[in-house]
Amino acid sequence: MKSNITTANSNGREEDRKETNTSISSLDSRFNQTLRNVQGLLKGRSFPGKVLITRRSDPLDGSTLRSPDNERSFSDNDTGSSGQMEESFEDEVQSRSKPNTNKAVNKLKSSMSSTENTSKEVQKSTMGARATDSARLMKFTKELSGPTVIPEKLRELAWSGVPPYLRPTVWRLLLGYAPPNSDRREGVLRRKRLEYLDCVAQYYDIPDTERTDEEISMLRQIGVDCPRTVPDVSFFQQVEVQKSLERILYTWAIRHPASGYVQGINDLVTPFLVVFLSEYLEGSVDNWSILDLPPEKISNIEADCYWCLSKLLDGMQDHYTFAQPGIQRLVFKLKELVRRIDEPVSRHMEEQGLEFLQFAFRWFNCLLIREIPFHLVTRLWDTYLAEGDALPDFLVYIFASFLLTWSDKLQKLDFQEMVMFLQHLPIQNWTHLELEMVLSRAYMWHTMFNSSPSHLAG
Repeated sequence: MKSNITTANSNGREEDRKETNTSISSLDSRFNQTLRNVQGLLKGRSFPGKVLITRRSDPLDGSTLRSPDNERSFSDNDTGSSGQMEESFEDEVQSRSKPNTNKAVNKLKSSMSSTENTSKEVQKSTMGARATDSARLMKFTKELSGPTVIPEKLRELAWSGVPPYLRPTVWRLLLGYAPPNSDRREGVLRRKRLEYLDCVAQYYDIPDTERTDEEISMLRQIGVDCPRTVPDVSFFQQVEVQKSLERILYTWAIRHPASGYVQGINDLVTPFLVVFLSEYLEGSVDNWSILDLPPEKISNIEADCYWCLSKLLDGMQDHYTFAQPGIQRLVFKLKELVRRIDEPVSRHMEEQGLEFLQFAFRWFNCLLIREIPFHLVTRLWDTYLAEGDALPDFLVYIFASFLLTWSDKLQKLDFQEMVMFLQHLPIQNWTHLELEMVLSRAYMWHTMFNSSPSHLAG
């Protein structure tokens, strides 16, 4: 009998020990599973379940992963690119073991081509899959149909993408242009649209004789920049569209004299214009004609663009004041972050004399609009707007992830080749898959580094 009791006690202690070990290693196990899932992405393996990158010890909601800052949701397809890092390492080993550098370069090109082909094959199943997931659609619908929208919950949902037909409403709410209280929403929008009309009549619809020399010069510069805005999308080459851009930009510049008009702000209007036009025009943007809309609707769309642009730039004022100190500060942070994440790339760029300002300034100035295919911009901006006031700092992580997409490639280029490469990045065939990978790496690095306030100090 005593022997049986001893055996039972031993078994009990063993079970307790196993349970304790399981509890202790739960976070590590989940994180390791995440890395294995991520590594399988570019090798064609499917994901067995949710991708979990979190410090929480309690079970997560079945549909979302939350950010430590503003409860961002994180999609099933939001994954990093550890697989790319593995392939880069393999290529580096092979290039060092072979005297013929061309063979290594050819292997890199072949690997990139294979990745692009894989992306194309899965595009139909991944493009916008998260944004159109039925469970998330129900959550969006429930959140938007209530008497009052809770901004934190809406940001959580929007971070991983917004269904296109809900984007106009969601963006207005995320930016604080439309009030969360549904009873007040229509009245506020009507008042703000009338206020924009008054501003246009007061500042834009006047003869040049009533403008200062500085205002005339600024209007002319805007007139020059509008035809250059998103030149590869035919919709923006319509004269009427360019006039709308001109009215919005000039009115904004007059109302914000601390910065006035700065080249690059013209690009920031375009996502708003496309999204708010999508409430009235269907099909591809390339087939749209703004003349299909009556003047009052065009006026309302311009007003929404104006106020949303104002709300966006309110959170990054020093990006567009004299010498643009805000952008310079973020470029420095980007350089430090890249150095800590990928020291070989950072060292190579430094040895070649390439300054981050030479390529990253435009990224921050135009928020990547000039870098990625325009059909991906609105998805990227779902995440931008969901970040809210934290956006400027989170841009550093997004742009680091964007740059290090080509980590292995950059290490093989000299100064001139890097400059040309970064000015003409091979992203013409990018889909939502590649963009989600960029955002997921940014999320991972933000989770890892942001809890250490001094990690970018230098």
